[in-house]
Amino acid sequence: MTTAILGAGVMGEALLSGLVQAGRQVSELLVTDRRPERAAELTERYGVEVVTNPTAVKRADTVVIVVKPQDMGSLLDEVAEAARPGQLFVSLAAGITTAYIESRLPSGVAVVRVMPNTPALVDEGMAAISAGSHCDEAHLREAEDLMRSTGKVLRVPEKQQDAVTAISGSGPAYVFYVVEAMIEAGVHMGLPRATATEFVVQTLVGSAKLLRETGEHPTVLRERVTSPGGTTAAALRLLEEGRVRADFLAAMEAARDRSRELSSGEPV
Repeated sequence: MTTAILGAGVMGEALLSGLVQAGRQVSELLVTDRRPERAAELTERYGVEVVTNPTAVKRADTVVIVVKPQDMGSLLDEVAEAARPGQLFVSLAAGITTAYIESRLPSGVAVVRVMPNTPALVDEGMAAISAGSHCDEAHLREAEDLMRSTGKVLRVPEKQQDAVTAISGSGPAYVFYVVEAMIEAGVHMGLPRATATEFVVQTLVGSAKLLRETGEHPTVLRERVTSPGGTTAAALRLLEEGRVRADFLAAMEAARDRSRELSSGEPV
């Protein structure tokens, strides 16, 4: 089966790299990019064939769309005549519904909507996939296999995609925001920036690994670090008084609501 990746930006290349590393034959992959210099770079780096969007769709069994939401309409118009019933389109464009894509393609084209996140760039991504109206189990398994090359995958009903966007799609930004704050605190308290950065980043990596490998609830792990009357307790008390937990909830609700707005109509 041939897979075409329409759009060779950062996420598109991450998917291409993941598929190659996972053992997918380069002869079974096609990529599109409008910039000749970028096309040459991809061919040199991966040995992949770079073609036009209509050609890619005509030759592929599975088409992965990795473009900005505002570019989706024009891209679908460009490739609609080359699409065919039974073909699988996998969309990584935020806020674009399966119904919107189906409405711009021939009847019977299967569409899967994906919300990835940027840790896919280091093969630690988290992707949520949702089936459109013409998908069967084989289509979903193919989408899972594609996204598993860059991390973990979960199936969710499409109505949950806005919540997933708020938690996972935007989630890395929240983590980086906290990391920034912790590094700045270290500098404020007299640590060299490089030293503070190393301590904070390794603490983050180690804590995430502890969560994943122990399977313990985060509350249990937090309580193990928090001695009564100790330093951690003093810090957490201040965070609770500042309503940080409530602010995180409100922030994620704002992200969910914005995702709903983007999904509510034709992308602009």
